[in-house]
Amino acid sequence: MTPNQTPNHLQRARSLDLPTREAMLRRDPSVQRFWTDNAQLLADAWADWDASDASRAVALDDSLLDADLRAAVTKAWADPSTEHVVSDLMHEAAPGVFSFQFFDPQRIGELRCYLEAVWDAGIPTRPPYGIVLNRRGAMLDPKSEGFIAAPTFQSFYRLVMNTYMRPISRLLFPDIVGLDTQTFGFSIHYQPDTDTSIRPHTDASSVTLNINLNLPGEDFTGSTVDFFDQATGDVTALTFKPGSAMIHHGNVPHTAQPIMSGERTNFVLWLFGEDGSVPLPGGPVAAIGPSERWTVPTAPQTAYAPF
Repeated sequence: MTPNQTPNHLQRARSLDLPTREAMLRRDPSVQRFWTDNAQLLADAWADWDASDASRAVALDDSLLDADLRAAVTKAWADPSTEHVVSDLMHEAAPGVFSFQFFDPQRIGELRCYLEAVWDAGIPTRPPYGIVLNRRGAMLDPKSEGFIAAPTFQSFYRLVMNTYMRPISRLLFPDIVGLDTQTFGFSIHYQPDTDTSIRPHTDASSVTLNINLNLPGEDFTGSTVDFFDQATGDVTALTFKPGSAMIHHGNVPHTAQPIMSGERTNFVLWLFGEDGSVPLPGGPVAAIGPSERWTVPTAPQTAYAPF
């Protein structure tokens, strides 16, 4: 570089000194300043990266999803009265918790190839608070500082949220309608020598969609997700298969048990209302029909982020 040349966005973003793990975990004010001061640089860097060869190896679209799910959802969008073909794919694996195949196991390798390139891009990203900083933990939604701002990824993220998650959530949990306009998401990675588990908790969401990103043959032991039935006290332990998903109200108590071997990578996606509003237990249920379920809200995305 000559003395008069300015480093490009990618070079400048890659040369930033990321806040320390300790500063991030204690949410030091300097961490917020880092993300605020560098927000435009990071957006520009992701745009530059998105135009590079590194991002073009995989086409991010719904062909990566399970074929039966894609066909059922496409049919329901064309004719909402056929939405039963979507609910037929859902299995109630625990009270109020439904499991189904989201990604095509044979296509996850392509998605992971893209994500590995994202994680190797060298552009600072913020992991979810409270976890060890590892290369697969990142914020996905634009309302989060340090999110994966690559335009191609964001287009795919909106497709998943608007075309798939929200109408499926409304179909299964009608009380969330109107409290599902806002999106939030992050990736999380479990391995025995870093993050191994999450203590019992509920989510600050109307509904949570948890999608596994493990490749076929990328096995792990442990790391079940235990769901607690508050009415009976029963606990149901569920495990993920490559590309499978679990969807449930955010107020369902659950915990991720320690992973004993291997690794587990997931997308965790939330819907909620403005200012973080979520359904109250036993609250009203909007009387809407299929045609209203299969719509995209017009309410704008706000700046509110749960964490």
